[in-house]
Amino acid sequence: MDDAIRAFMTFLAVERQASPETIRNYHSDLRQLTAFLTQAQPTPQTQRSLPISDITTESLRAYLHWLDRKGEKASSLARKLACLRSFYRFHVREGTVAKNPAADIRSPKLPKNLPRVLTKDDANGLMEFPEGDTALPLRDRAILETLYSTGARVSEAVGLNLGDLNQSDGLVHLRGKGRKERIVPIGDVALQAIQTYRASLKQATADNRPATPLFLNHRGGRLTARSVARLVSRHSSRLAGGAISPHALRHSYATHLLDEGADLRSIQEMLGHASLSTTQKYTHLATDQLLAVYDRAHPRAKAGKTPPNRKDRPAR
Repeated sequence: MDDAIRAFMTFLAVERQASPETIRNYHSDLRQLTAFLTQAQPTPQTQRSLPISDITTESLRAYLHWLDRKGEKASSLARKLACLRSFYRFHVREGTVAKNPAADIRSPKLPKNLPRVLTKDDANGLMEFPEGDTALPLRDRAILETLYSTGARVSEAVGLNLGDLNQSDGLVHLRGKGRKERIVPIGDVALQAIQTYRASLKQATADNRPATPLFLNHRGGRLTARSVARLVSRHSSRLAGGAISPHALRHSYATHLLDEGADLRSIQEMLGHASLSTTQKYTHLATDQLLAVYDRAHPRAKAGKTPPNRKDRPAR
């Protein structure tokens, strides 16, 4: 199994050019499967190295059932199953195994929850929450402004280098999923926040070469996605609706663009979605918000709702 995993990781990195995050997640999933099966089938052979050909559909079902009992989310189960399918497709092509034992396992049904979207007032307020004129609060504000201004995924934002900014044209170069790249607009307010942050850095960390990470941690290294998630959660916890994830800023970016008249194709390109159907969920968000406003504001939105001051009007 160890050799099979190494071969698959090499395939993902070299041929598929998968992102480091995908490679890390898939490697973790396969290690977790190996550990589960080794404990579930403790034989001298499995303790040494579990043969990939010995893993059956029933073995994989038992693994997924174990994860489900542990309370694993449906989205995580779906990702792990996708990993297993890809892993075995590769080894079927390589001739390591004769068939794909994950092919006949049905994917878990995912809930169709609409993502949380900030109001425009909340989004504007969040940008102002980092306070202070030292490097860390200025960095936090620059990150928040960049996420909301560009709709970047958190992994794309932390992957930004100085050379990815085209300040004169107001553009930024993002590297997305599957090594796909795109150029999107970035607003003047976000650019100004970035400039202020970079100007605040001490000379020792103010490296201005194009390959230098744009956002730095307190040690001068590249900021991680997990650190950005923590800082977004910390600052957004002051909002009335509670803390949000960085992805909520991406959802808010798309929904607010749609509210202001941007067309779906343009939003699709800026978000880096491969399919327009992925972008279309924002039409549901915008429609739901519109209906909510209508229901609250219109005097005859719902049956039995009495128009304001109707009782005080004189009869005619």
